[in-house]
Amino acid sequence: MLAPLRFADVLDILIVSLLVYTLVAFLRRTRASFVAVGLGIVAGLYVVARLLEMQLTAAILGGFFAIVVVMVVIIFQDELRQLFEQVALWGLRRGRRAIVPVGDPTDVLVACLRDCARDRVGALAVVPGRQHLGRYLQGGIELEGKLSLPLLRSLFDPHSPGHDGAVVVEGDRVTRFAVHLPLSRDFDQLGSLGTRHSAALGLAEATDALCLVVSEERGTISAALHGRLERIDDPGRLAALIGAVVREQQPAERSVGGIIGPLRARWGEKLAIVALVTGLWFLFVPGGREATVTLKVPVEVANLPPEWELEKAEPRRVGVRLVGVRRAFYFLDRDRLVVMVDGAAAAVGRRTFTLTDDNVRFRPPGIAVQALVPARVKLSLRPVPPPS
Repeated sequence: MLAPLRFADVLDILIVSLLVYTLVAFLRRTRASFVAVGLGIVAGLYVVARLLEMQLTAAILGGFFAIVVVMVVIIFQDELRQLFEQVALWGLRRGRRAIVPVGDPTDVLVACLRDCARDRVGALAVVPGRQHLGRYLQGGIELEGKLSLPLLRSLFDPHSPGHDGAVVVEGDRVTRFAVHLPLSRDFDQLGSLGTRHSAALGLAEATDALCLVVSEERGTISAALHGRLERIDDPGRLAALIGAVVREQQPAERSVGGIIGPLRARWGEKLAIVALVTGLWFLFVPGGREATVTLKVPVEVANLPPEWELEKAEPRRVGVRLVGVRRAFYFLDRDRLVVMVDGAAAAVGRRTFTLTDDNVRFRPPGIAVQALVPARVKLSLRPVPPPS
């Protein structure tokens, strides 16, 4: 029987659940999600192979996991760097300037993008989220100019030297222009779209920034966010999208509603993660402690000579004391557990048999026999009557 949970145990489960959910949320919006699912499937196969004693499969997968750490670092190097940057910045103010109410900057940006789309002028604007963009932005010129419609139109003017690059807008300031962004390789989303769209999607795949792009060929506005590129035809939708990202830059006000709101989002997924972590906790924490169980196990006789039949075995049940980690007993089928006696020696007159660990059959791996009481079994045999 399991001991009651302590406060520290509940806290342990909640902390691990939070870490798992954070990792799941992070992988959900990166290109690493499919690779992570594949590694999870391989890990599940390894656990099943160990439980079912599939020696060859377990050995092969065990060798795979011997190098999996190196593989994860190679495959997920950009994602891991991004994750650690996010952890370092979590809960810390990055010294950004105070951001004015979102209405005016948002309206200016929306108006500029609509004008560029109407006039078929290519444009690329970046609205940073909470993540630091420094290592993803190449080149460009520091500006720190007050955001205004004339300033943006002059920066996006085709005759401007920096019109092919991106403009970075933070709050009510244009902090940088003529910036080069990493290009995306997601050709399924890009299709026949040009370099500006590829740059917008590339930065949105690597960070939580909002990238807004105007196509000079089509006269359309598109937005890239969390690795997804979509066309935006509704000005209201565009303003709401910009406003939501700008608000993310501001320190959140703590309130009951502000705490409960995030808890309500994806509550089914959160409950599933808590249930999974709780199950793993019981499996590896209490389940990893040593346990001793004593059972009365029936005696069965096999391989009797054909001329003899069993009259009785004394005793009919043997006390078997088993020891092992608690989780090993989860897989113990008590109804199948038997003490098997090989009666082949009865042909030379043997009737008393000393029991060893090998006589206890159908016990799962990880469980050892500590004692057998009694340690001897006596068989009473009689000749098989001749056929009538």
